[in-house]
Amino acid sequence: MKKPFIKLILWSSLLAPCFGQAKTVEDFQTWGNVTATGSLGVISPSLQKMKYWLEGQGRFGNDTSQVSQGMLRAGLGYAVAEKVSVWLGYAFVPTDEPFAKKEFDEHRIWQQVLWSDKFAGVTLTSRSRFEQRFMQTGSDVGWRFRQMFKASVPLAYDFSFVTSDEYFVNLNKTNYGADDGFDQNRAFAGLGYNFNSNIKTEVG
Repeated sequence: MKKPFIKLILWSSLLAPCFGQAKTVEDFQTWGNVTATGSLGVISPSLQKMKYWLEGQGRFGNDTSQVSQGMLRAGLGYAVAEKVSVWLGYAFVPTDEPFAKKEFDEHRIWQQVLWSDKFAGVTLTSRSRFEQRFMQTGSDVGWRFRQMFKASVPLAYDFSFVTSDEYFVNLNKTNYGADDGFDQNRAFAGLGYNFNSNIKTEVG
Protein backbone atom coordinates (compact mmCIF):
# COMPACT_ATOMS: atom_id res chain seq x y z
CA MET A 1 0.00 0.00 0.00
CA LYS A 2 1.38 3.39 -0.94
CA LYS A 3 2.13 5.87 1.84
CA PRO A 4 0.72 9.39 1.72
CA PHE A 5 2.94 11.83 -0.16
CA ILE A 6 3.65 15.10 1.62
CA LYS A 7 5.28 17.89 -0.36
CA LEU A 8 6.72 21.03 1.21
CA ILE A 9 7.49 23.83 -1.22
CA LEU A 10 9.21 27.08 -0.31
CA TRP A 11 9.34 29.56 -3.16
CA SER A 12 11.66 32.47 -2.47
CA SER A 13 13.04 35.29 -4.57
CA LEU A 14 9.97 35.07 -6.77
CA LEU A 15 9.32 37.99 -9.09
CA ALA A 16 5.64 37.52 -9.79
CA PRO A 17 3.50 39.66 -12.07
CA CYS A 18 0.22 40.81 -10.53
CA PHE A 19 -2.36 41.55 -13.20
CA GLY A 20 -5.07 44.08 -12.40
CA GLN A 21 -7.83 45.66 -14.34
CA ALA A 22 -5.86 48.80 -15.23
CA LYS A 23 -2.19 47.87 -15.42
CA THR A 24 0.45 45.25 -14.77
CA VAL A 25 2.40 45.52 -11.50
CA GLU A 26 5.67 43.75 -10.77
CA ASP A 27 6.36 42.85 -7.15
CA PHE A 28 9.09 40.88 -5.35
CA GLN A 29 7.29 38.12 -3.42
CA THR A 30 7.93 35.05 -1.28
CA TRP A 31 5.50 32.15 -1.46
CA GLY A 32 5.22 29.13 0.83
CA ASN A 33 3.28 25.96 0.11
CA VAL A 34 2.57 22.75 2.03
CA THR A 35 0.71 20.02 0.13
CA ALA A 36 -0.30 16.56 1.30
CA THR A 37 -1.67 14.04 -1.19
CA GLY A 38 -2.26 10.33 -0.91
CA SER A 39 -4.59 7.40 -1.36
CA LEU A 40 -7.65 6.74 0.78
CA GLY A 41 -6.64 3.11 0.59
CA VAL A 42 -5.12 3.62 4.05
CA ILE A 43 -8.73 3.62 5.30
CA SER A 44 -9.98 0.68 3.25
CA PRO A 45 -8.53 -1.35 0.34
CA SER A 46 -11.75 -0.66 -1.57
CA LEU A 47 -10.80 3.05 -1.61
CA GLN A 48 -7.35 2.49 -3.09
CA LYS A 49 -8.16 4.48 -6.24
CA MET A 50 -9.60 7.38 -4.26
CA LYS A 51 -7.17 10.18 -3.41
CA TYR A 52 -7.08 13.23 -1.15
CA TRP A 53 -5.49 16.65 -1.58
CA LEU A 54 -4.80 19.05 1.32
CA GLU A 55 -2.90 22.27 0.67
CA GLY A 56 -2.02 25.47 2.48
CA GLN A 57 -0.27 28.52 1.04
CA GLY A 58 1.06 31.82 2.28
CA ARG A 59 2.11 34.59 -0.11
CA PHE A 60 4.06 37.64 1.03
CA GLY A 61 3.96 40.71 -1.23
CA ASN A 62 4.99 44.36 -1.30
CA ASP A 63 8.62 43.23 -1.57
CA THR A 64 7.95 40.43 0.95
CA SER A 65 6.92 42.92 3.64
CA GLN A 66 3.36 41.70 4.34
CA VAL A 67 1.02 38.73 4.09
CA SER A 68 -0.79 39.41 0.82
CA GLN A 69 -2.68 36.19 0.17
CA GLY A 70 -3.42 32.88 1.82
CA MET A 71 -5.02 29.72 0.52
CA LEU A 72 -6.59 26.59 1.96
CA ARG A 73 -7.37 23.98 -0.69
CA ALA A 74 -8.91 20.53 -0.28
CA GLY A 75 -10.06 17.97 -2.82
CA LEU A 76 -10.90 14.37 -3.63
CA GLY A 77 -9.54 12.52 -6.63
CA TYR A 78 -9.96 9.25 -8.49
CA ALA A 79 -7.25 7.36 -10.37
CA VAL A 80 -8.77 6.64 -13.77
CA ALA A 81 -5.45 5.10 -14.86
CA GLU A 82 -2.07 4.39 -13.32
CA LYS A 83 -0.71 7.82 -14.22
CA VAL A 84 -3.93 9.86 -14.62
CA SER A 85 -6.34 11.13 -11.96
CA VAL A 86 -9.38 13.43 -11.93
CA TRP A 87 -10.18 15.77 -9.05
CA LEU A 88 -12.91 17.91 -7.49
CA GLY A 89 -12.33 20.33 -4.64
CA TYR A 90 -12.78 23.64 -2.82
CA ALA A 91 -10.42 26.51 -1.98
CA PHE A 92 -10.66 29.52 0.35
CA VAL A 93 -8.46 32.47 -0.67
CA PRO A 94 -8.24 35.64 1.49
CA THR A 95 -6.48 38.39 -0.49
CA ASP A 96 -4.90 41.75 0.34
CA GLU A 97 -2.46 44.23 -1.26
CA PRO A 98 -0.70 44.17 -3.69
CA PHE A 99 -2.97 41.50 -5.21
CA ALA A 100 -5.99 43.71 -4.52
CA LYS A 101 -6.62 47.39 -3.78
CA LYS A 102 -8.93 46.35 -0.94
CA GLU A 103 -8.86 43.07 0.99
CA PHE A 104 -11.53 40.49 0.17
CA ASP A 105 -12.28 36.77 0.47
CA GLU A 106 -12.64 34.39 -2.44
CA HIS A 107 -14.20 30.94 -2.62
CA ARG A 108 -13.34 28.53 -5.44
CA ILE A 109 -14.70 25.26 -6.73
CA TRP A 110 -12.10 23.47 -8.83
CA GLN A 111 -11.81 20.45 -11.09
CA GLN A 112 -8.59 19.10 -12.58
CA VAL A 113 -6.98 16.32 -14.59
CA LEU A 114 -3.50 15.36 -13.37
CA TRP A 115 -0.99 13.31 -15.35
CA SER A 116 2.52 12.33 -14.24
CA ASP A 117 5.11 9.93 -15.65
CA LYS A 118 8.85 9.32 -15.80
CA PHE A 119 11.00 9.32 -18.92
CA ALA A 120 14.71 8.50 -18.62
CA GLY A 121 14.50 9.37 -14.94
CA VAL A 122 12.85 12.76 -15.54
CA THR A 123 9.42 13.22 -13.93
CA LEU A 124 7.00 15.11 -16.17
CA THR A 125 3.69 16.45 -14.87
CA SER A 126 0.72 18.06 -16.61
CA ARG A 127 -2.15 19.62 -14.67
CA SER A 128 -5.29 21.01 -16.34
CA ARG A 129 -7.55 22.84 -13.89
CA PHE A 130 -10.91 24.64 -14.15
CA GLU A 131 -12.01 27.04 -11.42
CA GLN A 132 -15.33 28.67 -10.57
CA ARG A 133 -14.50 31.79 -8.55
CA PHE A 134 -16.91 33.45 -6.10
CA MET A 135 -15.69 36.89 -5.01
CA GLN A 136 -16.78 38.98 -2.05
CA THR A 137 -16.46 42.03 -4.32
CA GLY A 138 -18.97 40.92 -6.97
CA SER A 139 -21.97 38.71 -7.68
CA ASP A 140 -20.73 37.07 -10.90
CA VAL A 141 -19.11 33.64 -11.01
CA GLY A 142 -15.74 33.79 -12.72
CA TRP A 143 -14.64 30.83 -14.83
CA ARG A 144 -10.89 30.33 -15.22
CA PHE A 145 -8.70 27.70 -16.88
CA ARG A 146 -5.16 26.91 -15.75
CA GLN A 147 -2.57 24.73 -17.48
CA MET A 148 0.65 23.72 -15.74
CA PHE A 149 3.64 21.78 -17.07
CA LYS A 150 6.45 20.66 -14.77
CA ALA A 151 9.72 18.75 -15.10
CA SER A 152 11.89 17.37 -12.30
CA VAL A 153 15.40 16.19 -13.22
CA PRO A 154 17.20 14.07 -10.59
CA LEU A 155 20.67 15.18 -9.48
CA ALA A 156 23.15 13.75 -6.97
CA TYR A 157 22.51 13.31 -3.23
CA ASP A 158 18.68 13.33 -3.50
CA PHE A 159 18.64 16.76 -5.15
CA SER A 160 16.73 17.54 -8.34
CA PHE A 161 16.36 20.43 -10.74
CA VAL A 162 12.73 21.56 -10.98
CA THR A 163 11.12 23.84 -13.52
CA SER A 164 7.46 24.59 -14.21
CA ASP A 165 5.23 26.99 -16.08
CA GLU A 166 1.53 27.68 -15.58
CA TYR A 167 -0.69 30.03 -17.54
CA PHE A 168 -4.14 31.29 -16.54
CA VAL A 169 -7.01 32.23 -18.87
CA ASN A 170 -10.27 33.88 -17.77
CA LEU A 171 -13.20 32.40 -19.67
CA ASN A 172 -15.69 35.20 -18.97
CA LYS A 173 -15.90 38.85 -17.95
CA THR A 174 -17.22 39.55 -14.45
CA ASN A 175 -18.55 42.46 -12.41
CA TYR A 176 -15.70 42.08 -9.90
CA GLY A 177 -13.17 43.24 -12.49
CA ALA A 178 -11.88 40.16 -14.31
CA ASP A 179 -11.68 40.44 -18.11
CA ASP A 180 -11.96 37.41 -20.36
CA GLY A 181 -8.73 36.26 -21.92
CA PHE A 182 -5.18 35.87 -20.62
CA ASP A 183 -4.86 36.47 -16.88
CA GLN A 184 -1.29 35.66 -15.82
CA ASN A 185 1.69 33.34 -16.25
CA ARG A 186 3.77 31.77 -13.48
CA ALA A 187 7.22 30.36 -14.19
CA PHE A 188 9.41 28.61 -11.61
CA ALA A 189 12.92 27.14 -11.61
CA GLY A 190 14.86 25.85 -8.63
CA LEU A 191 16.24 22.92 -6.68
CA GLY A 192 14.29 20.13 -5.06
CA TYR A 193 15.45 17.90 -2.23
CA ASN A 194 13.95 14.57 -1.16
CA PHE A 195 14.16 14.07 2.60
CA ASN A 196 12.53 10.68 2.08
CA SER A 197 9.96 9.08 -0.22
CA ASN A 198 7.17 11.19 1.31
CA ILE A 199 8.67 14.63 1.94
CA LYS A 200 10.20 16.95 -0.65
CA THR A 201 11.23 20.60 -0.65
CA GLU A 202 11.67 22.94 -3.61
CA VAL A 203 13.47 26.30 -3.46
CA GLY A 204 14.00 28.67 -6.36
